[in-house]
Amino acid sequence: MFKKLISEIDHFKSQTHNFRILIFTNLVYALVLPVIDIFVAAYIMRNSNDTSKVVIYQLAIYTGIPLTFLLNGFLLKHFNIRKLYSIGMMLSGVSMIIMMSLKTLDLTGIGVAGITMGLSFGLYWSNRDYLALAITNDENRNYYYGLETFIYTIIAIAIPATIGWFIQSKTGEDQKHQAYVIITGIVFLITIVASIVCYRGKFENPAQKKYIFFKFHPLWYKLLSLATFKGLAQGFLVTAPAMLIFKILGEEGALGQAQSIGAILAAIIIYFIGRFSKPSDRIKTFSVGLILFALGACINGILFNETGVIIFLLLLLIAKPLMDLAYFPIQLKVIDIVSRIEKRGEFAYILNHEAGLYIGRLLGAGTFLILYYAVSEDFALRYAIGIIALLQLCSIFISKKIIKQGIELSPEDITDPKVLDEVAVKLL
Repeated sequence: MFKKLISEIDHFKSQTHNFRILIFTNLVYALVLPVIDIFVAAYIMRNSNDTSKVVIYQLAIYTGIPLTFLLNGFLLKHFNIRKLYSIGMMLSGVSMIIMMSLKTLDLTGIGVAGITMGLSFGLYWSNRDYLALAITNDENRNYYYGLETFIYTIIAIAIPATIGWFIQSKTGEDQKHQAYVIITGIVFLITIVASIVCYRGKFENPAQKKYIFFKFHPLWYKLLSLATFKGLAQGFLVTAPAMLIFKILGEEGALGQAQSIGAILAAIIIYFIGRFSKPSDRIKTFSVGLILFALGACINGILFNETGVIIFLLLLLIAKPLMDLAYFPIQLKVIDIVSRIEKRGEFAYILNHEAGLYIGRLLGAGTFLILYYAVSEDFALRYAIGIIALLQLCSIFISKKIIKQGIELSPEDITDPKVLDEVAVKLL
């Protein structure tokens, strides 16, 4: 066992300097992601008891993200990517400070905090996606995303439980609010540390080419449809666990405990899949993740009690990393191919990809809000997740089409103009 551990450490050390620095940066920032994803939603629930405000906050975030992706393309002409990446991480702490300073959680305040968090995520994810594309290749992307997801999942064991315990240890609304303020301060400090780590990397800005296009290769449109289905779940799935737990399981203590169930098992599974799986295994990994998500969502809809919520969270802990582990390498491989066929900079596709996600997020959040206002809050919480999870199963067929129509090219093929011309003709 010890020899195996040493072997895995040596394998990590064999990666490039920038590969390791990006992993370390994301490791530090991962400490705050559960706070952003879960406990901000719980804070809104605690102070308003209105799930629609949680979804509106999420919509504000998702509106800020694509705008910042677009802005980031222009900023990269004037600022180093490390600086923009760092600012993105620190803005998440600023957003939480805005939220905690609100005396009443009205829609204006929630919108401002949400847009600020969207600016944070936009700078973070646009630069992170480009750096992941730039420092990896198709052969080590499964490993990169498997390792990154392993780290996120391990952190998801300790952070939600610790924060939930800390909040629940306080008595009275004033003390609980103070606990959130302390957590916000710690989050801001961690984002500063993540920024310092980021500056150790030797990251280069993307080549300055045109970023905005309106016509793309047919293969890219297939990936955009896949992105729309991915965004469909993101529309409110980030905050859905917090809403379900607050409504059914109780308060933040239960929130932390429920999020930690099964996380160790999920982390180990994801790491070894990422470490040893091949590019050809991505469809299987993606399909298993989608099916587990649909199964958990349906069980939650049928039972809609404590057991249903816990089963859903347990399956989600395994399903979401599996989906991400397969999706991101597929996305980057398509960018590799299409950018060379169309002779465009990779960042143009990272920017356009966000448009596909945004459409899906609007549809996902809109589904919840329509059910919330047209029927009831309980009906929306019970069935919206199931509807979206079942619709997402279409992603299996779309991803198979992408693989079938040329994505299974070797690294040598991607750099061979003749092969790319043949692929272009095949896909037209």
